[in-house]
Amino acid sequence: MDDKPKRPVNVRRPEVMAAVQDELGAYCSMLVDDIRAHGNVLKLDNLHLYLASAFGFCDGVRRAIEIAYATHHLFRGKRIWLIGEIIHNPDVNARLDALGLLHLPWNLNDPLYGQLGEADVVIIPAFGVPVPMRRALESRGVQLVDSTCGNVIKVWNRVKNYASAGVTSLIHGKAKHEETVATASQTCRENGQGHFLILSNEKEASLVADYITGKGDRKSFMEVFSSRCSEGFDPDVHLRDIGIANQTTMLKSETGRIQELLRAAVVRRDGDDTHFHAFDTICNATQDRQNALFELLDKDLDAMMIVGGYNSSNTTHLATIAAQRVRTYFIKSAASLISTEDMCCYNFETRTEEHCPLPSGTADRRRVLRIGLTAGASCPDNVIEQVIRRLAELRGCPLPL
Repeated sequence: MDDKPKRPVNVRRPEVMAAVQDELGAYCSMLVDDIRAHGNVLKLDNLHLYLASAFGFCDGVRRAIEIAYATHHLFRGKRIWLIGEIIHNPDVNARLDALGLLHLPWNLNDPLYGQLGEADVVIIPAFGVPVPMRRALESRGVQLVDSTCGNVIKVWNRVKNYASAGVTSLIHGKAKHEETVATASQTCRENGQGHFLILSNEKEASLVADYITGKGDRKSFMEVFSSRCSEGFDPDVHLRDIGIANQTTMLKSETGRIQELLRAAVVRRDGDDTHFHAFDTICNATQDRQNALFELLDKDLDAMMIVGGYNSSNTTHLATIAAQRVRTYFIKSAASLISTEDMCCYNFETRTEEHCPLPSGTADRRRVLRIGLTAGASCPDNVIEQVIRRLAELRGCPLPL
């Protein structure tokens, strides 16, 4: 076997993309396009739907899906593996499964990795993969196809720069999320300089701020963060010079508060913020969808529908934002809308799916129901259309096909 790893192949060639356009078209919706063209509002007899000005697929997600279909076309007949899920959306993932793509778990110890060889093709998902996993795949001689989002790579470059400068990366993210795991691995380069600590929320950031200012207890601190820091992490050493980064799909307002909390702690300790570094690594698409939701919530709505995968970070944050202002339903598809009295919704606090009714009075078709609608960056327009049609059907004013 050649010791030199194969370079990831560019599968989005013009001739390949032309061949898969019909398959990609399944994620589009003429109805959603028409609603967008008419001010993002659909008014039926007793149902007024208000769509956010930005929702659904972002460029990074669209690119990842295109790469998956192009890979299937270009390497037809070969074993094509996908690490985990290409994105976090059940409709998209079910369609890719139907193509016959195989799955590798996020666990290098799984025996499947030992079965890979030069004839295999492996797709890296939009979240990227940890450095050790990529090296292991390269050592097996597989053909890699990389769909890592460009915004994620920007975060990697930031934490690598921190590591080179001896700055510890404090990563605001979900500790077990694929993207955060991959980002953390980028800080631990060959020279062993880099260190990281993962913060899930403001409460944990407060613990770090307290430690920085001399209020924390080392033992209790490490009990909280021992599973979410780099090997050899020493809070007495590695919190001297810190740099903030974040999972690209986090809530920007929370990341901002965490930054200010930690900056203030460094200033209290040092007298200035020389040893504090921050760089906004929230994805623009994530922020655009959050901003559009805030605008939509200024309307007089009876309810808000958030559509997307339950394991989608950016979609969960949209649901969190909306729930603070109006009755909110986090659903994954039109199948969640069983009837006006029974819906399957995700409770993002308990992380369970629950049955609940639409707002009181929904069954009365004489009144106009005003519903806001948005979707996470991994949710395709065809799923959004199905939700719209189902809502219209439940109100007794179905749309023509």
